[in-house]
Amino acid sequence: MRMQTFVAFLALESATMCHAQQPPIRYADDVITRLLEHNSQRDKSGRGYTGTRRYVLENQKFNKRAEMLVNVKCDRDGTKHFEVISEDGWKSANKRVIRKMLESETETSQPQIRPSTSLSPENYRFQMLGSDFVEARPVYVLQVLPKREDKYLFEGRIWVDAEDFAVVRAEGKPAKNPSFWTRSVHFVQQYQKSGSFWFPSSTESVTEARIFGKTDVTISYFDYQPNSCSTMERSVPDGAVIESE
Repeated sequence: MRMQTFVAFLALESATMCHAQQPPIRYADDVITRLLEHNSQRDKSGRGYTGTRRYVLENQKFNKRAEMLVNVKCDRDGTKHFEVISEDGWKSANKRVIRKMLESETETSQPQIRPSTSLSPENYRFQMLGSDFVEARPVYVLQVLPKREDKYLFEGRIWVDAEDFAVVRAEGKPAKNPSFWTRSVHFVQQYQKSGSFWFPSSTESVTEARIFGKTDVTISYFDYQPNSCSTMERSVPDGAVIESE
């Protein structure tokens, strides 16, 4: 009887500890407000970043593969610059798919365009789905619903860190089909914390096309780090800000 009581006590204590680790209950608007405040505070730090990406495209129908290694530099105002270091494999895919992805991201990173694509109440409606854990960190899970059909917006879910109020995971599909030749697109993007900053760690997308069938694109991110203060003072003007991925 005593052993059963002890086991029951341990189970109750474990459940209590687990419950204590859950983030406090919040409304979706509250989480998004704090996320935007987090972004604003980060932006005021005025630090851009540099990093490296590896793009890998694989098409099952034609048994084709393309790969590209790219350096990225983000200015203090959020504008991104890409430099292709190497490319291999399916040349047509490198030229018509991966390079187009880089051009599109460069365009949408421009300060005058970024507000129309940002994760904000101006572009999206948000619904709270509950809480969860990602890499042992408590997070809020929100449904993301675009307010208009736009190929640069998406419909899906985001996972927001309950302490830092930064997006740690996002998945979904474009709010508008990119083209007639595309049947569907689904993506999953993961983030990881480096110091006080959150950077993307991987992106996986699957596209079903009318002619080319299924195509997988995987992006690996590494060596991401904020620019040093000395570098910024030498290369960029005062007053600019950093923009996350």
